Amino acid sequence: MPKNKGKGGKNRKRGKNEADDEKRELVFKEDGQEYAQVLRMLSNGRCEAMCIDGTKRLCHIRGKMHKKVWIAAGDIILVGLRDYQDDKADVILKYMPDEARLLKAYGELPENTRLNEGIVDEEEEGGVDDYVEFEDEDIDKI
Repeated sequence: MPKNKGKGGKNRKRGKNEADDEKRELVFKEDGQEYAQVLRMLSNGRCEAMCIDGTKRLCHIRGKMHKKVWIAAGDIILVGLRDYQDDKADVILKYMPDEARLLKAYGELPENTRLNEGIVDEEEEGGVDDYVEFEDEDIDKI
């Protein structure tokens, strides 16, 4: 029987992301980069994001972040723009909720950007109630 030479199994690898919890320095955009908010997640490490400049782009999650940093709809991300494809971009960084609030406070994000809630459809904003009200006689018929 072979001797175990590793340092642990699947559970050890699963817990490696614990060190990312401490405070990190806030990263601002440079030229060739843009802030974006994730509209929806797609398969194959891709997502659809609305950039702050008003363009909807298909974003590719880079390999260093893939399966390590979980991105969901509504998250604020930093994307690297491509010179040769304007409708595609690469996800460089995902901002934590407190970092996104700081970006908004510094004026990097527009005031109408909605943070820490998922993307809401326009139909839901209309204030239409989603519940159905039955009268007593309708219930008796059933």
